[in-house]
Amino acid sequence: MRYSIIILLFFASFFTSCNSKDEKEATKTAKKEPIIKDYGFTFNDYKVVRDTIRSGDTFSALLQKFPLRDSLTIHQVTEKVKDSFNVRRIKVGKPYILFLDKKKPNTLKALVYIEDRIQYTVVDFRDSLAVSNKQKPTRIKRRVVAAEINGSLSETLSNAGVSPALAPKLAGIYAYTIDFFKIQKGDKFAVTINEKYMEDSIYIGVESIEASYFEHKGKKIFAFPYKLNENQKKEDYYDENGKGLKSMFLKAPLDYFRISSRFSGRRFHPVQMRFKAHNGTDYAAPHGTPIKTTASGVVEKTGYTAGNGNFVKVRHSSTYATQYLHMSRILVRNGQSVSQGQTIGKVGSTGLATGPHVCYRFWKNGVQVDPLRLKLPNTEPMGKSDKQKYLSYIAPLKKELDSITALKFKE
Repeated sequence: MRYSIIILLFFASFFTSCNSKDEKEATKTAKKEPIIKDYGFTFNDYKVVRDTIRSGDTFSALLQKFPLRDSLTIHQVTEKVKDSFNVRRIKVGKPYILFLDKKKPNTLKALVYIEDRIQYTVVDFRDSLAVSNKQKPTRIKRRVVAAEINGSLSETLSNAGVSPALAPKLAGIYAYTIDFFKIQKGDKFAVTINEKYMEDSIYIGVESIEASYFEHKGKKIFAFPYKLNENQKKEDYYDENGKGLKSMFLKAPLDYFRISSRFSGRRFHPVQMRFKAHNGTDYAAPHGTPIKTTASGVVEKTGYTAGNGNFVKVRHSSTYATQYLHMSRILVRNGQSVSQGQTIGKVGSTGLATGPHVCYRFWKNGVQVDPLRLKLPNTEPMGKSDKQKYLSYIAPLKKELDSITALKFKE
């Protein structure tokens, strides 16, 4: 009996000791919280509050929730930061982080306003009031992507591991040569891009395009961005022979649209319920869609008529003029100079219209014609010396695209 009691006491002591050790190990493990560092702060040193700007929030209202050090007033803070941080432009939905003192949890030590994935502003109250606009470190990586269209251009890019945001950029480059609403399965493209990454691994998106190639209906079109002079703000795109891709006119006054009615000598009018000439092309689009002038020129007339609704007419040269009808808003004035692609109004359904669209009218030598049937003029060709420099510049870029496409699309 005595030996039984001793054995029981031994096992009880053993298990108690094991449990005690396990509890201690668990306690040690629980105390090892991960160190979090971001935006220049070690989060573990503070009580951290994450939130987003809501409707009605102001910079002053955010500061009112917590006492500031050294009896600082909100007015003093806003005056100090105003040259670096426009507090009136904080936007609804933007995230922000408050760093509070752990010992005095209601004392604000710093505020971080996050503009986007890269840019942010720090208002620091720790040592002395300071404000700084910062960026997270980024890196540019270059690569060439080649693919055959299968679905939409956005879907094809996504399947190739590229941001679908590249699609409208490519559409912009080829806006004068390819109708992207008519691209089809089997069309091919290759593009040399520079992509931005944050902290080497977080993909931000496409930073720039160095070269591109598109094969549509068997026609191969190269495009290389190039500035003819250093003072040029934006590159123009040229093909492998130095011919500008940019036409004098855009193919359409909208980025995305559906042609709901074409130029016709005899069309049944949906409002007047009779057959009459339709001297324009109707592009259907959602209400408020930006309407762009298809070429540079001077606004000849703006106004309103019962049939046309709100309209704008632009004179491009002694030969060409265009008009845009049924706008919900007019955004230019008579006599104003406008550049190609500039927004001059918004899609609406004013005047005789059954739904939101823009009726696009085109004049050549004073006669209304169908622009979709015209061979419209291109930009001026390069000079001889410019062309030589250009061809030397694009030679390695084109060789690289040729090599990639030969491997990717070999028969």
